Amino acid sequence: MAITINIYYTGEPGNARKFAEEMTAKGIVQAIRAEPGNVRYEYFFPMEDMQTVLLIDAWENQSALDLHHASPMMAQIAQLREKYDLHMRVERYLLDEKGVPASDQAFIR
Repeated sequence: MAITINIYYTGEPGNARKFAEEMTAKGIVQAIRAEPGNVRYEYFFPMEDMQTVLLIDAWENQSALDLHHASPMMAQIAQLREKYDLHMRVERYLLDEKGVPASDQAFIR
């Protein structure tokens, strides 16, 4: 079952964005995207909260996510989180295998 994890990184002014930029510059983001089972790994910046970065991290299944968590990249990510003194809020979602209900289809363009 596909899993999507939203991670909200927050910290001192500018630190969450610097974290995302360094993750990208060091090639960690690209390496994660290349891992087997990764569906999406993408950063977003909420308009109303300039101190937060949202990571949308999606995996084909729990096994792929477990392999990612056991990878050496997790130590690099943890080191950067410490460097920028970031805090996290995490939301986890499972794919609705039934798809978008017909009652909601009218709202999709």
